[in-house]
Amino acid sequence: QVQLVESGGGLVQAGGSLRLSCAVSGHTLYTMGWFRQAPGREREFVGTISRDSSARLYKNSVKGRFTISRDNTNNTVALQMDNLQPEDTAIYYCAAGRGGTEIYWTGYEYWGQGTHVTVSS
Repeated sequence: QVQLVESGGGLVQAGGSLRLSCAVSGHTLYTMGWFRQAPGREREFVGTISRDSSARLYKNSVKGRFTISRDNTNNTVALQMDNLQPEDTAIYYCAAGRGGTEIYWTGYEYWGQGTHVTVSS
């Protein structure tokens, strides 16, 4: 069974940065995605990266602030978040999919437990 473990969440002031990491068990490479869910809101797409890093997609509101990268040797993916704003507060989830880059959560088969990100104003 594929396991995903996120780390790196926390509390940060507006304008600050956080780096989230996700470790994937095993050696199979997947398309990787990041999603988030704020209290009382639906889960939403944040970004995705293809297996070879040739394709990356981002939610419009995080473009230029968030960057996804991956290390296939260690089967990890990272989400660098800069200039964080209070509206970025959410639980962030890492996801792995067998298909191509996908902005819909239904395109991912495996999910992590989530890591909390809180941005204070």
